[in-house]
Amino acid sequence: MTWDAYYRGDGVVRADTPLPAPPPWRRFPSRPAAEVFRPPVGLIDAVNAALALRRPLLITGGPGTGKSTVIEQVAAELALGPVLRWHITSRSSLAEALYRYDALGRIHAHRLQQERMRPGEEGGRDDIASFLHLGPLGTALLPSSRPRALLIDEIDKADLDLPGDLLDVLERGEFRIAELMREGQDAAHVRMWDTDARHLVENGHVQCTEFPFIVMTSNGEQELPAPFLRRCVRYTMPKPTVALIREVVRGHLNMEVSETGPTADLVDDFVRRVAAGESVAIDQLLGTLHLLNGPARSEGVERERLIGLLMKDLSGA
Repeated sequence: MTWDAYYRGDGVVRADTPLPAPPPWRRFPSRPAAEVFRPPVGLIDAVNAALALRRPLLITGGPGTGKSTVIEQVAAELALGPVLRWHITSRSSLAEALYRYDALGRIHAHRLQQERMRPGEEGGRDDIASFLHLGPLGTALLPSSRPRALLIDEIDKADLDLPGDLLDVLERGEFRIAELMREGQDAAHVRMWDTDARHLVENGHVQCTEFPFIVMTSNGEQELPAPFLRRCVRYTMPKPTVALIREVVRGHLNMEVSETGPTADLVDDFVRRVAAGESVAIDQLLGTLHLLNGPARSEGVERERLIGLLMKDLSGA
């Protein structure tokens, strides 16, 4: 094995040691994943159905199957703009996805203004919009000439109430900003998600003109309520086949996988493990192939040791 060309564990400083080139997907700025993604059978129909029906697309599948890459490719092909991302945790709420109001920041700014005022001087009214920030879902629902793209990642990790809370917003395509309505601010330029750009919100009301293209991903860790599922176009990522994995390897590593040999055996074993219900991801396989055919060429026991290190079941520690 060629590891002794880099770190050797002997404490000797080697400042001029050249490091190996990174794999293609770990080079920055990174290559768009949409360029190498290959949709499995049925996914194109599901995407087009969701687009035509203006319904969210719910994609279920194991880790590393490309669920969150789908929206990147659709947004690139249809010029929907940068993908808005909402990563779900057990603490995620609908309110924060629509907008966030920094009440403490506003109080602090008001106190600073009072401290800087001269005796007898009256302070002006502060702009509440400066303390509002639209979330990813709120930004996706802004009026636009083309749909925006929104990824709601790992919806199955949400609190049980969140899918139900989403129903009304996704059905009506609108929401209201209570703070603007309460203060009677008829027009406010509110900052959008993940940018310094602002959008005019009138009368505290946001109403989409083009329903966003929404992709929700799920690892299948918990069941979602039937009323929620009824409003989605659903697709389950199929188990990988040898032919599909060869295509993925060709796209990511520019490497042809022959019918026989060590690389073919590794691909076959990956497909067998996934079919047997083990949790292993395609990016684990790609990383292993990259090392075994590059920086860590090895044979026999050393090769098997490296495969065991990189191809561990994800459901274990």
